[in-house]
Amino acid sequence: MNILILSSGTRNKIVQYFKKTLAGKGKVICTDMSELAPSIYEADKYYTVPRMTEPGYIDVILEICEKEKIDGVLSLIDPELSLLAKNKDKFAAVGTKVIGSSYDLCELSLDKYEMYKWLSAHGYKCARSYMDKEMFFADVEAGRAKYPVFVKPAKGSASIAISKAYDKETVELLFAHDEKLMIQEFLDGQEIGADVYIDMISGEVVSIFTKKKIIMRAGETDKAVSFKDDKLFELIQTFVSDAGYRGQIDIDIFDVNGEYYISEVNPRFGGGYPHAYECGVNHMRMIINNLSNKKNNCYIGKYEEGRVMMKYNELKIIEVK
Repeated sequence: MNILILSSGTRNKIVQYFKKTLAGKGKVICTDMSELAPSIYEADKYYTVPRMTEPGYIDVILEICEKEKIDGVLSLIDPELSLLAKNKDKFAAVGTKVIGSSYDLCELSLDKYEMYKWLSAHGYKCARSYMDKEMFFADVEAGRAKYPVFVKPAKGSASIAISKAYDKETVELLFAHDEKLMIQEFLDGQEIGADVYIDMISGEVVSIFTKKKIIMRAGETDKAVSFKDDKLFELIQTFVSDAGYRGQIDIDIFDVNGEYYISEVNPRFGGGYPHAYECGVNHMRMIINNLSNKKNNCYIGKYEEGRVMMKYNELKIIEVK
């Protein structure tokens, strides 16, 4: 069983967990466009590859899959998820399964405004959002919207270029520099992260791990505490089934006065997943089971509450050649 992790970057823990789960019965191979990506040195083997937007990039990855007899491939960055899904048949032709959701769902998840429209149309509570600032200003005048709001790229990740705006002047200034922005209602509540695994054979939600976020840094969870709520588990199961996700996903949710609002979905391992793994929620094992054509048993909520995750910095020293 050989696993290929693309754009592994600084996600050392994900590489370590796959290696530990395989326990020598297969290889974990990583790629990145830089030899200064620390995670690649945790792998059994690594390749430095072109930027994913370069012509011929997917052919380079397919060659690696064929050469290394890769059983499953996944990416740890959002823009690459659609590229993998779009080329899933090419990967299947060389014996490699793309671990993830469909192309349409990857694209939907990447576009925050389209996700907002989907959530609204399907009756899920979510932050009211606007692409048209004049429509937002009109709603403020009519009392249907209020400040503060978040102004962010409709397509973006890692909380890059997100601003909190308290007045019309700030919104106007931000839109003057970039028209591809969206305005999103500020949800004043507890932010929650959910690590979810949907069996790639049965299509059933088989694992959910939820944590209350304590501190965030650069869009990722820095400190969090595990908790359980059957109402939240039911909401996640319903939402995931409605949407049709597969494999590993990460969901951002807000608890506002006891009501759950779905914010965003990343169809990949999130930066806070190590919290789940260290609490005994092993999604690497579930991936390996599916690649071995085995369905997973239900593991929803099978972890301890009140366990706190605290991230801290580590170092990797290499010799420059």
